[in-house]
Amino acid sequence: MNGKHWVWDSVNRGADASALREKYRTLRSRASDGVFLGGGIDDREFEIVREAGLELHPWMWTTNRGDAWIRENHPEWYMVSRSGKSCLDKPPYVDYYRWVSPVVPGVQAYLKDRVAELAKHPAVNGVHLDYVRYPDVILPRGLWGKYGLDQSEELPDYDFDYSEAACEAFRAASGRDPKEILDPARDQEWLHFRYESVNSLVRQLTSVAHEHGKEITAAVFPTPSMSRRICRQDWDKWPLDGFCPMIYHSFYHETAAWIGECVIENIQAVRQPVYAGLYMPAFKSPGEFRTGLEAAIKRGAAGISLFGGVGEEYWAVFEETVKGKVAREVSA
Repeated sequence: MNGKHWVWDSVNRGADASALREKYRTLRSRASDGVFLGGGIDDREFEIVREAGLELHPWMWTTNRGDAWIRENHPEWYMVSRSGKSCLDKPPYVDYYRWVSPVVPGVQAYLKDRVAELAKHPAVNGVHLDYVRYPDVILPRGLWGKYGLDQSEELPDYDFDYSEAACEAFRAASGRDPKEILDPARDQEWLHFRYESVNSLVRQLTSVAHEHGKEITAAVFPTPSMSRRICRQDWDKWPLDGFCPMIYHSFYHETAAWIGECVIENIQAVRQPVYAGLYMPAFKSPGEFRTGLEAAIKRGAAGISLFGGVGEEYWAVFEETVKGKVAREVSA
């Protein structure tokens, strides 16, 4: 997967087939190699993507699952906050934040089935995981004002998982009850238990994708150190085929140059390709976008993945920057 560029997008079942063909042909011509496509399986659009010469990696919500079947049949699968609130009926931040616990065997089996459904599709090259983590115990600072929060420290309403399944598993492993931990933000055993619960799930999902001969990647938080602190996401331990850290600089009140700093940490942490995920609404000008692209490429990113609408001026900058990189590599 080295040296590739991607776009995050969603299936559009209402679009005309000819419009979709034009969309993906144009995307391919703009130095893009593949799409991470959300919204489930759509045979028509999947085939059109393949016809355009793009790799197709459908993305799936992983531990953030509001599926009606789960809600109706397994309410006990949902994570619970330190303050005793279940994601099922008291989701944190936004209504769609309904998180299932990765320690539950039924959750693991359910998500393995979802990966298998995607991986066995003949048009699919790989599976892309999103929301493969715990809820944000600390939001990016740029979002504190939006929710009227000061998260200088971990707050009970946003610290998960204190569900009975997770507590029982931790008690069995450690002989301790997490509900009795006085300072959970600094309790190494409890922190690492939660990191490993996600790590174990990812290893299982990776095995399923590879059994079907497909690659598997994930959208992750900006760096491993930030991810562990923000959402219990220990992603530099995952045996995936590539990573797409969402280096959304505006969320953290950073400049576009910060993208390169994150890339440096990431390529030092993992052996797999790192594709810098850029958030298009964060760039106030094509010049700032160029700065972000160049920072990522110069610092060693294997490619770029774009999220959000890309205007024509921005596409021009993207093509010039990434094609220029390709030309320099060939001439060297």
